[in-house]
Amino acid sequence: MLVVSRDPSGLSSLWAIGERNAWEVESTASGLEALERVQSDAPPALVLLDLAREDADGFYTLRWLRRVRPDLPIVVLSHTDNAQHRLEATRLGAQDYLVQPFEAQQLEAAIRRHLALLPGQFGEEGEDEQLGQLHEDLFFVAASPIMRKLRAQVELLAQVDVPVLIVGESGSGKEATARLIHRLSVRSGFRFRTVNCAALPGDMLERELFGYEPGAFPGALGRKTGKFELSEKGTILLDEIVQTPLSLQARLLEILQERRFARLGSEAPISVDVRIIAASNGNIEQALAERRLREDLYYRLSAFTVHVPPLRQRQDEIPLLLGRFMNQLAKHYGLTPRAFSSAMLDACREYAWPGNLRQLENFVKRYLVTGDENLALSELGREFDAEAETGAVIPENGESSLSGLRSLVQTVKGETERNAIAVALEQTGWNRKAAARLLKVSYRTLLYKIQQYHMSPPPDYLSSPFAGPGVKGNNHGE
Repeated sequence: MLVVSRDPSGLSSLWAIGERNAWEVESTASGLEALERVQSDAPPALVLLDLAREDADGFYTLRWLRRVRPDLPIVVLSHTDNAQHRLEATRLGAQDYLVQPFEAQQLEAAIRRHLALLPGQFGEEGEDEQLGQLHEDLFFVAASPIMRKLRAQVELLAQVDVPVLIVGESGSGKEATARLIHRLSVRSGFRFRTVNCAALPGDMLERELFGYEPGAFPGALGRKTGKFELSEKGTILLDEIVQTPLSLQARLLEILQERRFARLGSEAPISVDVRIIAASNGNIEQALAERRLREDLYYRLSAFTVHVPPLRQRQDEIPLLLGRFMNQLAKHYGLTPRAFSSAMLDACREYAWPGNLRQLENFVKRYLVTGDENLALSELGREFDAEAETGAVIPENGESSLSGLRSLVQTVKGETERNAIAVALEQTGWNRKAAARLLKVSYRTLLYKIQQYHMSPPPDYLSSPFAGPGVKGNNHGE
């Protein structure tokens, strides 16, 4: 660790922490020396930057440290809990902000947390620290380096009461990230509300957010309190903000700037104290270029932008997520949790999961209900086959040829599956339960496959004493 401080008297506790954890501690009083040190052949793993009162040089040092080493964890040690200082430090890229005086255990915990983000250097966190339950079936997982960095960013943003824009693919965990920001903030004792801006037409969305007075529109018989009022002192998540009509975006800008609004049908201003978090799974730059998102609203919301990575970039988390979803869904449906074989875990790690966490949860749900691992693997396999063929040589007619190739792959796979079923049925004398055991699939799955491939036993099997239940008189094996 490199400590940048002009106060040598405060270094004793840092030396003690370093000795206790076998961490090497260096110190310098100069920002210029700190810049030279982090650009050396053996740079520090973490910087503790002592920000003295009214110290403009400290911010200057922070800015240049971040420029020369964007991946370097920097913890700011401040002598005053100044909101503007905290905001500026966060904007310049500090990953933590501790106000002195603080307990040695608090500083040590912060150091450990940020050193743990460095892959291969320190031990992994326990499952309880990797996974945090946020709301009923919603949880935040930080079992991979990229998600641990995201959590560290969220922990810092939670301390700064400013709007946040969360960007990520559908199902990647944007709501869980927003809830974690709320949970760690001073607003955690108040309500967190989510509004899906894409789920309602513009006029209904406006009524939902701002409320209305009697007579504001035909059918408005009474007063309705809007989500902003109901979220007083809490946090509101505006999901799919890009889908909000431009006329309504102007009203949102008013709340961000003035912290007040008026219900529909009224001109009386209502003051509101609420933190606004916006989220989008679309291309923000394209929405701005197409004028579907106001630039002034975007700049107000994006003072701090959080990018939630897709599941394909977090493969380390998949075993933990599978277990979590399995236990959660089994409890919900009153079923016994099922185990995942190494083959299934490998297949899940290799799959791209375009639907992210939502797709993974549905996959676990189907496996829990059917109990058929081969069916689950074939489900992933079918999608793997379609994707694997994208690397093939494609003739000039391109798309149609690729479609035909995919069709051919599916045909060959179906014939192989049908032949395997036919062999198993022949070996067991068309005893379907025995054939299912031989094929290691469920009895229900085998019945479905027999019907799918229009298979029926030979006439001499219909009177055989080995014929499975229900074979006689039913050529489709039902």
